[in-house]
Amino acid sequence: MFQSFLPKPQLDEADISRGLWTLVLDAVFSQTMTVLTSGAFLVGFALAHGASNTVIGLLCGMGPLAMAVQIPAVWIVQRIRLRKAIVVTTAFMGRGAWLLIAFLPLLVPDKHLLPILVVVLFLSYALNNICGCAFNSWVRDLVPERRLINLFSRRMSYATLVGALISLAGGFAVDYWKREPGLPGGAGGSYTLIFLAALVCGMLSNYYLLRTPEPRMPEPNGEGFFKALRAPLHDRNFRKLLVFLTSWNLAFNFATPFFSVYLLQRLGMSMSWVIGLAVFSQLVNVGFFRYWAAMADQFSNKSVLLVAVPLFTFSLLIWPFTTMPDRYMLTIPLLVIVHVVAGIGTAGVTLCGGNLAFKLAPYGQAGAYLAVNGLVTGVAATVAPIIAGFAADWFGARHLVLSMKLSFITGTDTAREIPTMNVSGLDFIFLIAFVLGLYSLHRLLSVREKGTVKESEVRQEALAEIARNLRQISTVAGIRQIFFSPFTLLRNGGDRNAGLGD
Repeated sequence: MFQSFLPKPQLDEADISRGLWTLVLDAVFSQTMTVLTSGAFLVGFALAHGASNTVIGLLCGMGPLAMAVQIPAVWIVQRIRLRKAIVVTTAFMGRGAWLLIAFLPLLVPDKHLLPILVVVLFLSYALNNICGCAFNSWVRDLVPERRLINLFSRRMSYATLVGALISLAGGFAVDYWKREPGLPGGAGGSYTLIFLAALVCGMLSNYYLLRTPEPRMPEPNGEGFFKALRAPLHDRNFRKLLVFLTSWNLAFNFATPFFSVYLLQRLGMSMSWVIGLAVFSQLVNVGFFRYWAAMADQFSNKSVLLVAVPLFTFSLLIWPFTTMPDRYMLTIPLLVIVHVVAGIGTAGVTLCGGNLAFKLAPYGQAGAYLAVNGLVTGVAATVAPIIAGFAADWFGARHLVLSMKLSFITGTDTAREIPTMNVSGLDFIFLIAFVLGLYSLHRLLSVREKGTVKESEVRQEALAEIARNLRQISTVAGIRQIFFSPFTLLRNGGDRNAGLGD
């Protein structure tokens, strides 16, 4: 049993191929746990127990705040040098905390529930970040650089697809519990079931991590701990990447924690609708991972980011137009457009942002480089939702109305005022995030990556690919492919080496 925790002096091709496949399976169960314990489910659980926008922002900031733990985690990894053992142990404890969270409503009164939830969440996220630091170093040394983009694309495709479908089932469970007051735990009892299901998925992820081989860590180069941490900050190009990723995390985390709040409270949608829209966006993610991966291979990660970042940023600008000031005939179509554009953009940034950080981290120093990246971007991702939560409460009673006045000169002068935009509450949050997104795009321009081409070339290729897919969707065969492509993706998963080779 303990032999499974030990690294191998040398890995052969069979070890690497097996490791690539188990990493995909780990991602499927890990992502499923993540979607069932975050986003709309965490927000819904908190709202069911009386959380304000400020508390929602605080809860969403706990995960990024815990990234600070990656700094001492670098020392732990360098000291112990058993990355798999660290990953499996800390992941088991961090994920196990959800057993307590699942039963919090039964164990503590409502007035103490939210403070205890914040503390337990932080401890869980802290353990998971120690796990993440060791995992990043482990994967960087396990996966050949030429296979990184293929591995990330496949991990994200499988994980996002399965996680989206399971989260949809969770959304229906929440609504069913609300309609049946006699069920255990009342209206919020569904969250106990959902969090327990997430815990099972987390343990299955641990099982596949245990089966993944670990190469022996390179011998230390004699640098001290603090010198290793300073290295990324002295690397000028990596420092520019940090500035971009920090500003991107500010924009992304300023807005996204409040998408669910907006849909649940402002638009009065059911949890099934909220999760359904999120799943739709995630399926768009799945569809575009392989296109962005192909373009990153053809051009570069930065080239894809130059197109993907503006797409997501533009989607933030659409949110205020979904109300005028209430739901109207264009609300649902605009929400669909928002989730399509955001899904396409997020797929490109998630895939190529992470891959670019891996690519610019030198071999053998990935742990320190990625830990500093996690710390710096984590601070931004922590501060953003907390400030946004306070801002959302402050903007709650404020309105900005833009209208157009039409005058008709006839026998009796008449005038009609047509509202064109009504900004209030969370709308201000999305507009601020839009400005932050533009700034992050500006910072991306200074990052250097070999092979980067002009943004216009990638944009033309991306638009051509989207047009080809739209033409295909317009046919009967295309519609059939929409329904069957997810199942084809899963069926092809039976070939362990499919898509993971050179």
